[in-house]
Amino acid sequence: MAFELGIYHFGELTPDPTTGQPPAPGARLRELVEQATAADEAGLDIFAVGEHHRTDFAVSTPAVLLAAMAEQTRDIKLSSAVTVLSSDDPVRVFQQFATLDLLSGGRAEIIAGRGSYIESFPVFGYDLNDYAGLFAEKLDLLLKLRAENPINWQGSLRPSLTDGDITPRPDRELPVWVAVGGTPASVVRAGRLGLPLSLAIIGGGYRQFAPFVDLYRQAGAEAGHAPEKLKVSINSPGFVAATHEEAIEVSHPYFQAGWMANHHQRGQGVPMPRRAYEAQATPGGAFFLGSPQEIIDKIMAQYRLFGHDRMMIQLGFGNVPQREAMKAIELLGTEVAPVVRAEIAALAATEVTA
Repeated sequence: MAFELGIYHFGELTPDPTTGQPPAPGARLRELVEQATAADEAGLDIFAVGEHHRTDFAVSTPAVLLAAMAEQTRDIKLSSAVTVLSSDDPVRVFQQFATLDLLSGGRAEIIAGRGSYIESFPVFGYDLNDYAGLFAEKLDLLLKLRAENPINWQGSLRPSLTDGDITPRPDRELPVWVAVGGTPASVVRAGRLGLPLSLAIIGGGYRQFAPFVDLYRQAGAEAGHAPEKLKVSINSPGFVAATHEEAIEVSHPYFQAGWMANHHQRGQGVPMPRRAYEAQATPGGAFFLGSPQEIIDKIMAQYRLFGHDRMMIQLGFGNVPQREAMKAIELLGTEVAPVVRAEIAALAATEVTA
């Protein structure tokens, strides 16, 4: 798999910092379809949307929104980011994404996670005391659904299946990534299962996450999985503009508003003053903020550290205006992605020759 660059979005409905008004959910959803179309036209590799069950987010059913995107795009992969598998039914998740895969011509992916937001658990009648067990059991079921049909499966937290006929079936093995935030047990589980790892780095210095990537690959190797099967995606917030100053000026007010309004549970926002925001834009910071060349430089620095396969940017968190978001997508696709792909291909060729 060639190195991939993409975008993910949560569809947050953060009040505009200048007007104080949140966008209408329908308008926000249509903007995301427009962004996915632009990303496809610009040559980006993947567009993903997250799942939340609160009034300050527009996306509660990623597969529905991704299906709308599928009808407006041609090549770009379409993924959840993430599917909160712990509080969902793996059968329905599989059916929805199998349908999306068939509609899109084989472009659907699932990024499955436990969920750092917990509002979905009471909504769907799950006990938070079962937080870890629910994910482990439901991931097991999802993988078995992917591998066989009819299916026989027995669990303790979800009803068992006997000769279950689960349709439709995709024309290929549906990609399933495991989303983690940097806990050792999570990366080890992904490695042992031989599933690709989607690692969220949303603050601090990114170098502190290198041991988790190493642990993932070690666990995968010990379980007998080939190195090429152990793919890694790095996922971080960011924004790109023609210059560093423009990227900060445009995005910071919206990011700060979103960080306060949407970060974790309602009423528990995290301040993001400009000085802290700019610190995250430095070469060692987690955010991908700045000019195209700055984004290229940070991706390449991380590639030398992680050797990862995919970079996904949470573009314009907090509802950066659509006009600026579309410009950023164009820059990522036309000025960042081709250079990164060429530089990584050159590095790979050098390693082969050596």
